[in-house]
Amino acid sequence: MQLTKADVLAKANAASKNTLMETLNIEMVDYGSDFLVAKMPVNSRVYQPDGVLHGGATAALAESVGSFASHIFLDTEHLFVRGLEITANHLKSVKDGHVYAKATFLHKGRTTQLLDIRITDDHDNLVSICRLTTISLPKNK
Repeated sequence: MQLTKADVLAKANAASKNTLMETLNIEMVDYGSDFLVAKMPVNSRVYQPDGVLHGGATAALAESVGSFASHIFLDTEHLFVRGLEITANHLKSVKDGHVYAKATFLHKGRTTQLLDIRITDDHDNLVSICRLTTISLPKNK
C-alpha cells in the first residue's frame, strides 16, 4: 500500500512527540518524490543572546528534516539510519516568522547518503545551506 502525502507527514510529525523537534516546534509540512520540507518558528525559544535565530537551532532543523528524509526514502524495515556529519553555512539573520528547511538527496547510496538542506525564511530568502551525511546499517534481528 502506497502512503499518501498526508500519511507520511502525519507519521513524521507523530514521531516528533517528546523530542527536540517538539521542543523547537519543528513540523514536517511538505513531501514529494525526492524532497521533504520542515518549518520552525523563529522566536525567543530559538534566539541567540542578540535576538536572532541561533545557528544551533538552524542545524537542529536541518538534521531533523534530513534524518526524516533518509527514513522516508530508504528501506527502514531492514535498515536503521544515523547521522554522521552535518555542516552549516549561515548566510542571513532572521528575527521572526518561520524558517523552512528543504532536504533533497545529492547521493543516495546503499550505505551512505548525502543530503542538501536549504534553509529559507518566509520571503524565500536563503538563510543557511547545510549538508548532512547519514549512514544506513542493517538492523540486527
